[in-house]
Amino acid sequence: MLYREAGQFKTSYAADQAIFPIPQDRYMLAGILAIAFGVVPFVLNDYWVNAILLPFLIYALAAIGLNILTGYCGQVSLGTGAFLAVGAYSSYKLMTGFPEMNMLVVFALAGLITAAVGLLFGLPSLRIKGFYLAVATLAAQFFIIWLFYKVPWFFNYNATGQITVPPRDLFGFRLTGPEAVPAVRYLVTLSIVAVLALAAKNMARGHVGRAWMAIRDMDIAAELIGIRPLRTKLLAFAVSSFYIGVAGAMMFAIYLGAAESGETFGIQQSFDVLFMIIIGGLGTVLGGFLGAAFLVLLPIGLEAVLVEGLGLSTNFAEHVKLILLGSLIIFFLIVEPHGLARLWQITKEKLRLWPFPH
Repeated sequence: MLYREAGQFKTSYAADQAIFPIPQDRYMLAGILAIAFGVVPFVLNDYWVNAILLPFLIYALAAIGLNILTGYCGQVSLGTGAFLAVGAYSSYKLMTGFPEMNMLVVFALAGLITAAVGLLFGLPSLRIKGFYLAVATLAAQFFIIWLFYKVPWFFNYNATGQITVPPRDLFGFRLTGPEAVPAVRYLVTLSIVAVLALAAKNMARGHVGRAWMAIRDMDIAAELIGIRPLRTKLLAFAVSSFYIGVAGAMMFAIYLGAAESGETFGIQQSFDVLFMIIIGGLGTVLGGFLGAAFLVLLPIGLEAVLVEGLGLSTNFAEHVKLILLGSLIIFFLIVEPHGLARLWQITKEKLRLWPFPH
């Protein structure tokens, strides 16, 4: 009785087409944001920032980017790790080459550089799709990582081949480096993710998102009704790569502080983000957050239960995590292909009819 449209009248097209037409949804989102911005910064510590909040937010942004390409536009990609690396190395070169550049500008330019790279590797999607496109993006994964590993210019001729973030401030607060303030790191990351998630939600609801979904569902029919496959697919690659590039820049500058191309941005990163959108839900912005939360919290929960609780070895817990992750992917592909986001949608539909039978 508390969650339904009965008695709620829309008096304008804007109200009818709102992102959250049911007021309870808006109240819930406002409450979550109020807690995230107004409460969490005052109670968090280094462990919560480094082990839970930062990886959750950054991986959620990367998952939203991949969901734009794979979930909304239907273009399979296995090169997410490489595009994360492009964002990270771009931010590193910008920070070392232009020390006075604002960090928000660094993140934006890193995203734009990654979008340009994504456009280049998105060109094969005009001729191939499905498994063959996945193989093409997998080739991009190996090529880009090899390039960052073999060309010393990208890591400023460091003998170790590693890139390390220099200390930088944002509006007078230390954001990167050993002296960075945990609350500042968290708030900056949360703000960027919130803005980009809202932008993705609006794009998915507009004519751009409808064109992506038309290409995903049946590209030939979409072309017949006037949608241009060239522009639509390349736009999806560019927007997706921009999101992943910003996530890679923040992963390096705010979260990790140091990175090495092969170790940090290997093929496992690509699969991890792909697993996030499969478990969270393809074609939804919410799925990126749910999938990221699941994969970030799962290892922590398993370690707490198996290692600290039962006294088992860390290696055994790692194997259990891999087995459980694979089993869950198979489960969701068979039982609920749309993932956790679809389960949440079904729950809300049942609440709207409760206590009456569905």
